[in-house]
Amino acid sequence: MSIDFTPERWEQIRQTYRTWWAGDLDRPIIPIELVGRDPSRPMPAAPLLSQATCTDFSYAPEQLIDRIEYELERKVYLGDAFPWFNMDVFGPGVATAFMGARLDNSSGSVWFWPPRDGLHIQDIHLEYDPHNPWLQRLKELCAVAMERWQGQVLMSMTDLGGNLDMPAVFVTTQTLLTDLYDYPHEVERLTWEAHDCWHRFYDEINAILQPANPGYTDWSGIYSEQPSYMLQCDFSYMISPRMFERFVLPELRNTCQRLPRSFYHLDGVGQIPHLDHLLSIAELDGVQWVPGDGKPNCAHWPELYGKIHAAGKKIQVLNGGFAAVTAVIEQIGSQRGVQYHVESLPIAREQEMRAELARFGIA
Repeated sequence: MSIDFTPERWEQIRQTYRTWWAGDLDRPIIPIELVGRDPSRPMPAAPLLSQATCTDFSYAPEQLIDRIEYELERKVYLGDAFPWFNMDVFGPGVATAFMGARLDNSSGSVWFWPPRDGLHIQDIHLEYDPHNPWLQRLKELCAVAMERWQGQVLMSMTDLGGNLDMPAVFVTTQTLLTDLYDYPHEVERLTWEAHDCWHRFYDEINAILQPANPGYTDWSGIYSEQPSYMLQCDFSYMISPRMFERFVLPELRNTCQRLPRSFYHLDGVGQIPHLDHLLSIAELDGVQWVPGDGKPNCAHWPELYGKIHAAGKKIQVLNGGFAAVTAVIEQIGSQRGVQYHVESLPIAREQEMRAELARFGIA
């Protein structure tokens, strides 16, 4: 059995998001995936590509893409959902591995480490390597996927990494915190070297994905007809707004100017002090707020969402379900510009989910 999604439904997704990006959609975007459809074929032998399996090169790209397709065949796509594969499977910040960092998934999740111990920031130079095995593997997977799916499935951009998060891999987070004081110009140099490589990776991967890929997305699952990305700097949780303004903001602003569409991953209460700087970036389209472990979910931050909305930015609600979407809409006084992160649920909940979607006028 093939993937349950037609070209007509893809055109509906494009039109919905086209209206949403323009600020004219009078409802939120809510994608729901239901898992449990019968694919009418045996499960392939290859493992599902993930952070736990990404280092296993014994399987050909064709085998891995077939297994991904099998999983997509098991889904029913409700509301604003569409078939896609999240290529964060090489870990958050894989651009550092493209630039020579060590990729370690022995824990089942991917972590990145300096290529060797004792590196000093003055001795580190981040450069593009066309023969990097991780970059080559990802490109091979993208090429096979595009040939196989012919526009029916959207493969996301891989999770390249963000701003100071990338230099931190090479010097370690603790050392980078002191380098901000001791070697500020070296930090800036390294940040811009990472920036140049990042955009080269982004453009080269998209050159393989397009024009067959039916659009653009990243790990956020937000659809766009133009290049887009969920930007981030998790390192900024530990620095002051003054340091953010010097070391983070210029690179973020430049990347937002280079990309037609961009969101920012505001991760944790430690990043809230930087929100005013972020909202000052005219080209930044939206903010995804992540409260963090132990904090109330996305339904409980009215002042934060009010500030984001008042600045004319869009909002991605990451968790909390339909209740959180409703709460955010009530808090900002509008249904426009709100998107809920895709949720995967058992197919037994189909009737319930259809009823919930209908409350928002989503068929």
